[in-house]
Amino acid sequence: MSNWVPGGALASNIEITAATVLRGDIIQVGGQACRVSDLFQLPQGAKQLLFESGDLLTINGRTRLLAVRMVRRR
Repeated sequence: MSNWVPGGALASNIEITAATVLRGDIIQVGGQACRVSDLFQLPQGAKQLLFESGDLLTINGRTRLLAVRMVRRR
């Protein structure tokens, strides 16, 4: 499902894994929306996500999360 967002961007709900997560993805953790500001590769396909709030979340290669990704229209 995609929704229009002011400014010509498109917001889409997507399933992400450690292999597909990107900076800027918004993930809901504990009822709070958190935007990924940086990623760190860990052994065995895991990644550590740094959120704008300063919080960290480590996900392994099999973790699946729902996120909102903003896509700019051309």
